[in-house]
Amino acid sequence: MKYQSQKVAMAYFAVAMALFAIQVLGGLVAGYIYIAPNFLSDLAPFNVVRMVHTNALIVWLLLGFFGAAYYLIPEEAERELYSPMIGYLQLILLVVGTLGAVITYVFNLFEGNFFLGLQGREFLEQPLWVKLGIIVAALMFLFNISMTVLKGRKTAITNVLLLGLWGIAIFFLFSLYVPDNLVLDKIYWWYVVHLWVEGVWELVMAAILAFMLLKLTGVDREIVEKWVYVIVALALFSGVLGTGHHYYWIGTPKYWTWIGSIFSALEVVPFFAMVVFSFTMVWKGGRDHPNKAAILWALGASVMSFFGAGVWGFMHTLASVNYYSHGTQVTAAHGHLAFFGAYVSINLAIITYAMPHLLKREPYNQVLNMISFWIMNSAMAFMTFVLTFAGAIQTHLQRVNGDYFMDVQDQLGLFYMMRFGAGAVFVVGALLFIYATFVPRKELMSASSRSPAAAE
Repeated sequence: MKYQSQKVAMAYFAVAMALFAIQVLGGLVAGYIYIAPNFLSDLAPFNVVRMVHTNALIVWLLLGFFGAAYYLIPEEAERELYSPMIGYLQLILLVVGTLGAVITYVFNLFEGNFFLGLQGREFLEQPLWVKLGIIVAALMFLFNISMTVLKGRKTAITNVLLLGLWGIAIFFLFSLYVPDNLVLDKIYWWYVVHLWVEGVWELVMAAILAFMLLKLTGVDREIVEKWVYVIVALALFSGVLGTGHHYYWIGTPKYWTWIGSIFSALEVVPFFAMVVFSFTMVWKGGRDHPNKAAILWALGASVMSFFGAGVWGFMHTLASVNYYSHGTQVTAAHGHLAFFGAYVSINLAIITYAMPHLLKREPYNQVLNMISFWIMNSAMAFMTFVLTFAGAIQTHLQRVNGDYFMDVQDQLGLFYMMRFGAGAVFVVGALLFIYATFVPRKELMSASSRSPAAAE
């Protein structure tokens, strides 16, 4: 660790991992409810469990992005953070908002209250006071990192990262606009949901991946930066108009079926470019960095995001296919693999790389960390295949044959049991990762005080 203010990142990573544990456990409970629908129905019904699962995912990924920014920007800007205190205050505000939202979800507090109560838009259910708190926290964060960059060195990595992080904040403002017209409501809702995960989040991912490969491979900065700009251009070119694949069936003009189909089909290109970029940089660098686990996660993020966001997204993005598959378990398969492959993996990658420096010790339980990588990736791959087959059967029975929804669900029971089993294995891998990353091996604890962290 070169700069003392980078310690702010460790607090973000710790909270993110706590929420990661809550998120995957919530997902496991949700998966079991598919098998036993009355499980916890009085205490925590499915809609509440699902809200906790999805909202915890979004919040911990954002905390991971913020932590990554607080870690890498001092190194890229070659100066301390503008204000570590702002970073800690921002984290406190986000934690208070998260706890407030969860308590509101679980106990259904202030029902119907426009300011304090639950809002009904999927993924944006947070009460208005929580949304406003998130905006304040985002402004604090953007001020802090922007001032750090403006006063220090500017690089392609910081430029792309700032563009992505500013985009996250700007597009979140659309969550405050709730038009009465349902079609307009869904259009602006997708401005947040799609333009986050298939737009500006991709820029954040590209910047973090570029920083890691720069440090892990030793390849010239100029080469890395050229790749980053190409990936960013491809992501924005395809991602913005690719929003149209959500507009097929919500009451928008028919030309969106063409725009959405063409441009969303191109969204696979930037993810394929990330795969080529990652493996090319590692091949050129010779893979001689001591933190092998970080290299593994970086490569895994590029590969799994290509399959999850790229291939599985393309499978049902064309309007003629989406007409039948929309809203089935095919969507769930794509969503799980895309989120894990792209954003969960890149966060786990930067945490794997940064924690030895933040804790000032050698690369800790690397073997356990890499075992957790294979456990989580294998479990997620199996879960994706199971949900894909379930979605194909559901599409045929429900959308082609016209069978009743609940009758079809009964026939998918075996797939839901396999999905639950994969989820249980994934939880084991996630908890193993947290243990391996944050708990040092005993034989290293005494040596860590006199040994430097892993080499740059």
